[in-house]
Amino acid sequence: MKLWKYKMAAIILAVTLAGCGVQTADTPQRAERSLFAMNTYMTFTAYGEGAETALQKSEDLIREVESLWSVTEEGSDIYRANHSGGQTVAVSEETADLISFALEIAQKTDGALDPTIYPVLTAWGFTTDHKQVPSQEQIAELQQNVGYERIQLDGTNLTVPDGMQLDLGAVGKGYTADLVVEQLKEDGIDSALISLGGNIQAIGSRPDGSDWQIGVRAPWEDGNLGVLEMSDMAVVTSGGYENYFEDEDGNIYWHILDPATGYPADSGLQAAVIVGKEGRLCDALSTSLFVMGAEKAEEYWRENGGFDMILVTDENEILLTGGIADQFTLNDGRTETIRVLQA
Repeated sequence: MKLWKYKMAAIILAVTLAGCGVQTADTPQRAERSLFAMNTYMTFTAYGEGAETALQKSEDLIREVESLWSVTEEGSDIYRANHSGGQTVAVSEETADLISFALEIAQKTDGALDPTIYPVLTAWGFTTDHKQVPSQEQIAELQQNVGYERIQLDGTNLTVPDGMQLDLGAVGKGYTADLVVEQLKEDGIDSALISLGGNIQAIGSRPDGSDWQIGVRAPWEDGNLGVLEMSDMAVVTSGGYENYFEDEDGNIYWHILDPATGYPADSGLQAAVIVGKEGRLCDALSTSLFVMGAEKAEEYWRENGGFDMILVTDENEILLTGGIADQFTLNDGRTETIRVLQA
């Protein structure tokens, strides 16, 4: 089983494409494809001449990078590095680029995202079907091998210290979505919507020129919180409700761990939705800002910029950055209050 399971879908498409059932002479060629990869369900819709061929090439690309980044597939770059006994291994340029990006975000977020947390996730059972609460002693022991600073990357030469394990699950789907978007654009596709396990990424707008409409899921309940209208953007969500379990005493534990403690992040957030041009950045920040909590997430946004966000707090408040304030509509009947953050 591949590790990608714990970053499950958090956003669903709210509406279907207008006029998708009627084909006219002016309707661009439409192609659809779905597949299961990186341990998640993926869907693709693309418009334009050659769309079917372009989607096949995208699927081939996904299979290729999956074989490079799997934590459990023997022969992958990551598996070889994790089982090298601390020896340096040569990896592909794609793998080196992704690791470099993950380490950069880990440093910029002060370790709120840490790609070496995998053994702790495994102890909790979030990478398997056997979820459990580890003992404090087990977590403390495993935490000794958590620390992105000890990963060494020199060009395409990767060294994972003995006892540590590297995992790219918190950034891999976003990075893959960027690669797919790049591939589709090279193939002449200028209108497409892709979903890699809930990582939504759009090329351009809908064929009629209007924005795509993305439903943002309401945390811990059925239905949507609201609708986000966007074009040529990525939208990625993280929330504890995506993957969790309840113990016999009614305590809930979710899959987003705080790398500093080894326990589920208790940051006062129910969900973090990140909107930006790069899927890889949105993917990484959706996890790390959820771990940080609202106050530190706002500080990070103000200091770094380059993205917008929707934060849903435990206090039934929605923090919305000004760049998308006019693009998000709260559904009728919702009781959350919205506070817009201006740069």
